[in-house]
Amino acid sequence: MNRRPPTSALPLSDITRIWAVSGHRLVKTFESVARELAPRVRVDVAHLAFDDALVLLREQLAANTCDVVVASGSNGEWLRSRLDIPVVLVKVGGYDIITALCTARAVSPRIAVVLHRTVSPELKRFAQRFDIGLEFASYETADDAADTIRRLADSGIEAVVGAGMVADLASQAGLTGVFLYSTDSVREAMHDAVALAAARREDQSRHAQLESVLQHLSDGVVAIDMAGRITTLNPAAARMAGRAVEGATGLALQQVFGGLGPGAVLATGHSELGRVDQLSGRALIVDCMPLRDAGLQTGAVLTLHAPGPMESAVGRLRAQGHRPSRTARYTLDQLVAASPVTQEMVRRCQTLATGSDAAVLILGESGSGKEVVAQGIHRASRRQAQAFVAVNCGGFPPNLLESELFGYEDGAFTGARRHGKAGLFETASGGTLFLDEVGEMPLPLQTRLLRALQEKEITRVGGVDAIPVDVRVVAATHRDLFAMVRAGTFREDLFYRIHILEVRVPPLRDRPEDLEVLASRLVHAALKRSALDALAPEALDRVLPALRQHAWPGNVRELENVAERVAMACLMEGRVPTAPTLAALIGYGQTPAVTTTGAATSTARHTPPPAAPLRLASLRRADEVERIHQALQACNGDRDAAASSLGISRTTLWRKLR
Repeated sequence: MNRRPPTSALPLSDITRIWAVSGHRLVKTFESVARELAPRVRVDVAHLAFDDALVLLREQLAANTCDVVVASGSNGEWLRSRLDIPVVLVKVGGYDIITALCTARAVSPRIAVVLHRTVSPELKRFAQRFDIGLEFASYETADDAADTIRRLADSGIEAVVGAGMVADLASQAGLTGVFLYSTDSVREAMHDAVALAAARREDQSRHAQLESVLQHLSDGVVAIDMAGRITTLNPAAARMAGRAVEGATGLALQQVFGGLGPGAVLATGHSELGRVDQLSGRALIVDCMPLRDAGLQTGAVLTLHAPGPMESAVGRLRAQGHRPSRTARYTLDQLVAASPVTQEMVRRCQTLATGSDAAVLILGESGSGKEVVAQGIHRASRRQAQAFVAVNCGGFPPNLLESELFGYEDGAFTGARRHGKAGLFETASGGTLFLDEVGEMPLPLQTRLLRALQEKEITRVGGVDAIPVDVRVVAATHRDLFAMVRAGTFREDLFYRIHILEVRVPPLRDRPEDLEVLASRLVHAALKRSALDALAPEALDRVLPALRQHAWPGNVRELENVAERVAMACLMEGRVPTAPTLAALIGYGQTPAVTTTGAATSTARHTPPPAAPLRLASLRRADEVERIHQALQACNGDRDAAASSLGISRTTLWRKLR
């Protein structure tokens, strides 16, 4: 056996590998063309044919060192039928035949053309048209070729044109053997082999990428033929079936997947999406689509979805669709924490957010910033990229709150939205659900909430199917839940379910250091909204002494209102009012006020100093603005609803705000 040594210094994995095999005269031509193709293509030449060539090529295939085979004649046809790799045949061109006939005619007028298997009608017509006296013969095997040559020699033929084996047999029989193949024909075959190898590698790369995708899909994928037999399945499908991937190919779909069937897709050729099938007592969502090749259906592919991840994904999509109102804006770093007590609270929140995924109960007076703390906990947790969904449990009638939390199915009640609606638990799945004023939740609904937290699944109003949900619950209240448990107005088991971790938000009166920072921010922001931010330093100097004396029963929310009143008072007068005037704005509409002298604290009725009529008018306007802002807050910014609740038109509301 003669093999040409490598002619390329490139890594073998980066170049095309071709094996050219011939048992006769074509070897030298193969070697000549191989040198032309180096170094971008490596061509190994073997002086072998039939069984010997087959053994060598199978070894190369096992070692992955052969992309395409080039051969000719009967040897090439024989190898093509036995190898799972492309075999390119060297084709005889018209120029090859003319050249070979001219060579043979120079030797003798008695010429025979011997070809493998068939002689083309075109060649016969060519000989007749040009009155070339030729005898044509064909053969199937090497023995058949030898018998043909002996018969031609006995009939007086002196020159034989054919492939390498035929030419060699003719020479052995004492005839002139003329080799049929030219260098151009071999070169063309080699270029075809290179192109075929490139296309084959591209197909293999695409197949490898597709296989990698299938291997890593969490959904099961099963392909079947028209007889319902499995042709391919990925590991996820094998896990659903409870068996290994190996050994499943070729088996009937039902034999591996129990009650799972292809449906009508094999008979109709139409896709069937969203079907629900049972597999080992487990519900699966099945998409079944036809597979086609060249326009003909060759089978079907089934995609198996577990309902849990599907429901979670739907919840996350809904959350994305509500992104403007379903996100946490504040972080723990944004909390004003100038006082030691607030700094300690922020450190505790940071630890609870990053170190645990358990429920958190936030306790604090009304207006102290419990939702801001809840948002900060969400933003510091592993769920920060998912939805933050907040609901005020005291802001809905009981039946409406139930449908808001758990959603409802189509037709669950009169006026229900067609196709139903996902609840806030589904919307928040993967993220955080903030239950503000949880102490206002009615007892019957507390039972449903407890079950949702225990089982980590919900059932929509009017529905029967359990929907898995993955939420972290953060609850908040200004009420004494433990006292409510003793009084029987709050479920004890629910209390312990939401009271795993606790955060207490200190009231504003207990953090005087925070008061000045907050007042500076809020007054400056209120004046800036009125284009009076240049007055902020003077306004703060005049109002801060009075702010320090106030008890702040409304906490930060009350401070926001006072800041807005200060801005309105400045706007009315066109300058900063006197300190007594600004002091009169604090606690406006409230009876108690707190004065502090040293360590002693006493409560006295607040009596504002006399003010001019203009100032009294400004106070009334400031009170109107405060009430409008409170109404807007209660209506979630809906100006139509706020105007309706105040008994004024939307135009009047807008004018008073201006």
